[in-house]
Amino acid sequence: MAGSGQSLQPVVLKHRRTALERVEKFVSDVYFTDCNLRGRLFGDTCPLESLSCFETPERIPYEEAIQQEFLPVKVGDCFGNTWKTCWFKIDLSIPRKWAGKEVHLHWESEGEGMVWKDAQPVQGLTREGEKTHYILTDCLKETDPHSLTLYVEVACNGLFGAGKGSMIALPDPDKKFSLQKAELVVFNRDVHELLVDFEILLDMAKLLGEENQRSFQALYAANRMVNLCDVTDPSTFPTVREVARSVFGQKNGDSQHVIHAMGHCHIDSAWLWPYEETIRKCARSWVTVIHLMEKNPEFTFVCSQAQQFEWVKSRYPGLYAKIQDFAKGGRFIPVGGTWVEMDGNLPSGESMIRQFLQGQRFFQQEFGKLCSEFWLPDTFGYSAQLPQLMRGCGIRRFLTQKLSWNLVNTFPHNTFFWEGIDGSRVLAHFPPADSYGLAGRVEEMLKTLKNNRDKGRVNHGVALFGFGDGGGGPTQVMLDRLKRMKDTDGLPRVQMSTPEQFFSALEKAEAQLCTWVGELFLELHNGTYTTHGQIKKANRECERLLHDVEVLSSFALSRKRSARYPSAELQRLWRLLLLNQFHDVLPGTSIQLVAEDAMRYYSEIRDAGVPLLTKAMQSLFGDVPGNHQQTPESTLVVNTLPWERTEVISKTGPGGSGTLALVTVPSLGYCAVQDSLPAPHSVTVTKEADGSFTMENNILRVCLDSLGRMTSLQLIHSKREMVPGGCLANQFVIFDDVPLYWDAWDVMDYHLETRKPITQLLSAAEITLPGGLRGSVKFSLRISEKSTLSQEVVLDAACPFVRFRTQVDWNESHKFLKVEFPAKVRSPNATYEIQFGHLQRPTHWNTSWDWARFEVWSHKWMDLSEHGFGVALLNDCKYGCSVRGNVMSLSLLRAPKSPDATADMGHHQFTYAAMPHLGSFQEAGVIREAYNLNFPLHVAPCGSERCQAWSAFSVESPAVILETVKQAEDRSDALVIRLYESHGSTVETWLRLSLAVQEAVLCDLLERPQPRGSLLLEERGVRLSFTPFQVQSVLLVLKWQDSP
Repeated sequence: MAGSGQSLQPVVLKHRRTALERVEKFVSDVYFTDCNLRGRLFGDTCPLESLSCFETPERIPYEEAIQQEFLPVKVGDCFGNTWKTCWFKIDLSIPRKWAGKEVHLHWESEGEGMVWKDAQPVQGLTREGEKTHYILTDCLKETDPHSLTLYVEVACNGLFGAGKGSMIALPDPDKKFSLQKAELVVFNRDVHELLVDFEILLDMAKLLGEENQRSFQALYAANRMVNLCDVTDPSTFPTVREVARSVFGQKNGDSQHVIHAMGHCHIDSAWLWPYEETIRKCARSWVTVIHLMEKNPEFTFVCSQAQQFEWVKSRYPGLYAKIQDFAKGGRFIPVGGTWVEMDGNLPSGESMIRQFLQGQRFFQQEFGKLCSEFWLPDTFGYSAQLPQLMRGCGIRRFLTQKLSWNLVNTFPHNTFFWEGIDGSRVLAHFPPADSYGLAGRVEEMLKTLKNNRDKGRVNHGVALFGFGDGGGGPTQVMLDRLKRMKDTDGLPRVQMSTPEQFFSALEKAEAQLCTWVGELFLELHNGTYTTHGQIKKANRECERLLHDVEVLSSFALSRKRSARYPSAELQRLWRLLLLNQFHDVLPGTSIQLVAEDAMRYYSEIRDAGVPLLTKAMQSLFGDVPGNHQQTPESTLVVNTLPWERTEVISKTGPGGSGTLALVTVPSLGYCAVQDSLPAPHSVTVTKEADGSFTMENNILRVCLDSLGRMTSLQLIHSKREMVPGGCLANQFVIFDDVPLYWDAWDVMDYHLETRKPITQLLSAAEITLPGGLRGSVKFSLRISEKSTLSQEVVLDAACPFVRFRTQVDWNESHKFLKVEFPAKVRSPNATYEIQFGHLQRPTHWNTSWDWARFEVWSHKWMDLSEHGFGVALLNDCKYGCSVRGNVMSLSLLRAPKSPDATADMGHHQFTYAAMPHLGSFQEAGVIREAYNLNFPLHVAPCGSERCQAWSAFSVESPAVILETVKQAEDRSDALVIRLYESHGSTVETWLRLSLAVQEAVLCDLLERPQPRGSLLLEERGVRLSFTPFQVQSVLLVLKWQDSP
């Protein structure tokens, strides 16, 4: 009864579903927008005074763009095609009646836009990245300018390029881009804040679950807010917000999980767009970050890849100056320490060091400090040598998340120590939300808590928020969400943080952490070891070229103080090479435009590197190519590897004719050769009556059938046979190669069920070189109606391996070409070369961890050995491979069709070799022979009296390899040499030097002298001690005889 004191507003028994849906409809952008809160987000609108545009196929600077002729356009018009740029000129006038209002430019178009004001970029505008508003004023004042001119630069591509039909499909060259909205609008900030309140409460209600009372508290609070909110009366909004604050203000207990939130914007340096577009992606993303930092003083942002900083510094100096200012305040935080986020498998060990060397030096020079964490969230596996390289470059922490993509096995940790093959350890963290592009939602924070696989050990996790891959970065609404979850009972505690704060918190619990030893193998994307073979070959060739240029330039510098070491040019070429090692370029998973850019950069490295090599030789020997003096003509042979080599070379004979010679060349040195050494045993090649061939050189006996397959490969003195009875080695096989989605990335295990040997002869085998110093047999096969293969099988005098020089004209679709070598060897493990060392992988599929590695990677060699005997396969540019049982397989070519339909199409040349051996691969010298195959001797004519034999360095122990010789980065009077232990042994050895050296000091990989690192210079050289797979660098201060 009314008079009994009972409320006239009854307490309603709430039905969970209807209560949830009521709140959902109240904030919906689809339903009831005429009367709900979402429909009040924007107030009055006003058209622009004028809108005009200028379209160009080029990416031109602002100063040039605004000088062009702009033509009138209107909303609804289309522009483009793909990869073009449209510059819009906007003249606007804000109505004076909007005084006191927040006013936005509301811009919605396809493509990626950037606002320019007063000749400076001020914000990105990208609908895909939820950035469709540019704030003209937070509160319009009478004294504010009401009329102004803006420019919007729109790239005719999306955040993820312009794939036709799917993200990784080929770019659609005819795609048009439209302008859907361009107007001034009043933005109701109080409505926006309420909408975020509702979103968080609604997500808490839905995601915490019916068994959680906090879920019902959030739901009832949201329901009460709907009751209190009169969308037509903003004076009700503060009361409504107080209800939300009462929920968010209820704090967590001390034991709650802590999430360290950091703004993030992963930008692929090239992928579904070319390098040049990435530069603009960086500017669009980072200028938006700066804009957010100016409005949100607690906001921190982490950013990797020195190359991208260098691009912005060069193209957008005003923006870069702001970035440096915020970096000084510890909010715009450079991370990673590398030049780019490189592929984690395929670059050589020295290339990986240069990634850190160039990156860390850039960050030190530009921001005053080194990075202490390696940031590589999106690459396709992680070499087991990386922990040592990180530690040597001042890095002790590591973050990635890509192993969450594993197809078969779930990685058992999120926070752990990662131990490399040498025993070096780094603290590693995988963000438990399994993403580096979160949106700051409740669901993601709960996932971060739930997915933590190290509960009870650590109570901290990272949440990286912001649109990524194609850039974009964080938004204001993401920050607003996270603010409400700072310390709200029922949710993990969320705090804006930095890598230093986060990893320092982890280190307090390090005694509780587990350790993972060895490689971090991604059980997906293993087609990237093979795709785009031309890129991989060019990478290997350019790594070798820069190695040799540095070696010979260092020789020249050591001999003459006046010799010019080309440090600036080498840095430029190294940076080009490092850029192409980005994790979507070297793996071959980018669009055709990127592949063309990459091949052009490789050509640039060759075009500049070869003359540098010639100049270094001229500095050492005079004008080598033209030095035909009255003395009998001789040949200069240069060895850039750290051991003496006896090999067959091709040289110019009398009258300019080509001839072969057997030569012995000193370690890291050179000599002049007039006549060939006598071969201890000549090579013989015999054609048998049945059309087969036998080749011998007193080390190996090779038997080939008429299709070029090996029926026998025998060590002559031991009579040990490599090829099992009834089997054929050097057997080419082709597979169907149709992955589930990621075409250029993935090869699936089921491809192995489609194996087809290639047996159609195109050209019968014939002897091309009959023997002596070299013998060879050549043949051709038809792979299909579209593709052919020709091969020359080569055996040299005194050579322990047989080479297979191969040419393929490849025009397939979704096929996979391999070559197989069954071996008369039984072993549960095979050995694969990685950076500065090797590791073993099983040859069986006992467990899911084993069979998930049905396709793996190696560098210059792999080996299958039992006690006393083994077989190695060497190669000059291939990476994909496998050993299953006793069958060694080298992956040669793929034919994916997206995102680049031309991938691997065309002509290919490559060489691989088979080397049977007694004893272990270490004792047999497999590692050295693989280097020999990849680093040919340099040969040039010279006058004999000008070229006395000389060796700069040699290492006494065969286990230790001197990998690098270069000028020191900060001392023009010093060299840095890099050595590593390659056998997996503890060893002491002598480094012998022929250079005049006044000081030798151990240094780290950044070339910083180590404390107590001085080495004693003795008559035998320098004594060095190594543990298994240890990498050491030595700084050698030169002492010249000539005057400066």
